[in-house]
Amino acid sequence: MTNVNGSFDLSFKENGDVSTNENISFQPLAAQLRPKTLAEYVGQEHILAAGKPLHKAIEQGKCHSLIFWGPPGTGKTTLAEIIASHADAEIERVSAVTSGIKDIREAINKAKARAAHQQKRTVLFVDEVHRFNKSQQDAFLPHIEDGTIIFIGATTENPAFELNQAILSRARVYTLKKLSQENLNTVLTHAIEYLTSNKSFSLCFVEQAKQQLILLADGDARRLLNLLENCIDLVDVLDGNITITQENIKQIAGNKVAMYDKNGDAFYDLISAFHKSVRGSDPDAALYWYARILTGGGDALYVARRLLAIASEDIGNADPRAMQLAINAWDTFSRVGPSEGERAIAQATVYMALAPKSNSVYRAFNQALTLAQDTASLDVPMHLKNATSFITKDLGHGSEYRYAHDEENAFAAGENYFPAELAQTSFYQPSDRGLEKQLKDKLDYLNQLNQQSNEKRYD
Repeated sequence: MTNVNGSFDLSFKENGDVSTNENISFQPLAAQLRPKTLAEYVGQEHILAAGKPLHKAIEQGKCHSLIFWGPPGTGKTTLAEIIASHADAEIERVSAVTSGIKDIREAINKAKARAAHQQKRTVLFVDEVHRFNKSQQDAFLPHIEDGTIIFIGATTENPAFELNQAILSRARVYTLKKLSQENLNTVLTHAIEYLTSNKSFSLCFVEQAKQQLILLADGDARRLLNLLENCIDLVDVLDGNITITQENIKQIAGNKVAMYDKNGDAFYDLISAFHKSVRGSDPDAALYWYARILTGGGDALYVARRLLAIASEDIGNADPRAMQLAINAWDTFSRVGPSEGERAIAQATVYMALAPKSNSVYRAFNQALTLAQDTASLDVPMHLKNATSFITKDLGHGSEYRYAHDEENAFAAGENYFPAELAQTSFYQPSDRGLEKQLKDKLDYLNQLNQQSNEKRYD
């Protein structure tokens, strides 16, 4: 199925025979196995099972603008073509990787001419639609609005972040999932039937080789069929037979490449798993996700930056050393390079996973920000203002201010540093974990002194 739009395609008839075409023998195997109808499509049962709204709409030829969001090799392009076929519409293809405004205009002009002269609808399929910038995406809007095109976009990135709201409001988003092992087994079985029927050899697998191929495909049907085809090219035909072994598959696949883009959703999912593992005090899981990020080509310093965020968000004053350790790990990486530096970040990861946890500062700061926004008009109390000149002093700036160092234990009991309207405000509620337990005891003691004082500011 490696075509211009990079989609997965699989085709076989309902009776089990794969549709063939004498002109497609030169195409990659995945392209030769292109499904033509909904009945031939494999996977995505959560949106395409019989009785589901999308299934009904396709069967009835009722096509509406939509976005397909999902990983590579899950059938986004193929499904768009099936929708166009069932709707008796022509399909125009635009790829955001290779196309620009000129290509969009050309496709729109064809759609207009088709509607005017042939009374036929046009499905405009836009692959990798998230790669178009805002102005390019906006170019589709009037033509979606007036019905010139039925818009179908395909993206591997979260549409909520990558697509204009105007596009999203006019197209329904459907999420496509990685194909299950059962789905991939179906794809592989039909591919074997096709090859056995149309090639001059029989094909078999040694024990566990088929399962190994399915696991390596990782939910991507295109990858599965490409791996199969590469294995066939590698193995010699002996007495009309090709036998694929686990060693053959290993030679073709090599080390499995981590399936994520450093700027894509999959990367941020890994970072999220890492952060939540540290927050959840699981050092082994945290190390695993850190290693996954590294093996996928991720930047160790990105993890170091996340550790700094964790130190203040999830550990806070329960263990203030965590923040310093994160800085030290970052500094170590910068000084000695990745080999030893990655290990230093791993050390900080384990420490933070096992450190006592508190988000008290995180919550208190957010509450303070909210209150500050809501009460920005309140003036600074006179006793807290700075007497910068005789004029401001005469106005009362700094009057009755109690200098803490002149008070017993350097604490002015009963003093209040808020505006009078917010006198009883309290943000920071320390936990009883780690060092913060001692801070809690200290805060309770100071609050008690304030309550007992005869010099309360706002009484």
